[in-house]
Amino acid sequence: MQILPGAEPLSHDGSQVGVLVCHGFTGTTQSMRPIAERCVAEGWTVRMPRLPGHGTTWQDLNKTVWTDWYAEVEAAYAELQERCTHVAVVGLSLGGSLVTLLAEEHDDVAGLVLINPAYEPKDPRLKALPIVKRLVPSLAAIGNDIKKPGVTELAYDRTPLKALHSAVAMWRQVTRDLPQITQPILLMHSPEDHVVEPSNSELLLSRVSSADVTEILLEDSFHVATLDNDAERILDETVDFVRKVCA
Repeated sequence: MQILPGAEPLSHDGSQVGVLVCHGFTGTTQSMRPIAERCVAEGWTVRMPRLPGHGTTWQDLNKTVWTDWYAEVEAAYAELQERCTHVAVVGLSLGGSLVTLLAEEHDDVAGLVLINPAYEPKDPRLKALPIVKRLVPSLAAIGNDIKKPGVTELAYDRTPLKALHSAVAMWRQVTRDLPQITQPILLMHSPEDHVVEPSNSELLLSRVSSADVTEILLEDSFHVATLDNDAERILDETVDFVRKVCA
């Protein structure tokens, strides 16, 4: 199995502050590498796993299910827990929903940074997935939704439907259990997002039980905001938040 250049995972051992960084569906670690590397520069211990089925071919992704992706995230969290006093989690899109699930099941997560997280996509075509996935293996790509000219996300050129159907099942579970979230949250989301509707962020805000929630609108970015015009602000806000919750 050949991993695409730029899709490699990142593992760095530093201080007692731990940060878990998670990329999104059909994307790769490339979209989150700036955040992971900034956290490494801060001297923190960082894990950024490559989710199973990602960073190779979309056909590989179609052979996986959401429990495979979550197992990889949970294993990385366990490593950080062994080494660190406090662990914060950061996720983009599907990565946001995966780290939300982690926080629902592990109340010792110190805090969540969520960037355009996915919980309840409204696309009516998703209702047909149980049938369509048996007829065609993939549809058009969802990656590379970036406003900034000249920037490209390393992502698949097709969306595998069996894997997408599994993601939908995970989103239902994560959404159901959102009231279990009590940890501090930094939510950064784009009002103009062509992959995950802003209503997903509204749903999160309406259901979590966290008393400490900061919402930031990324007015100059589309879905992959970590590579877009608001990237520097995302980096600064993430570092400030991790310092606060892991102090």
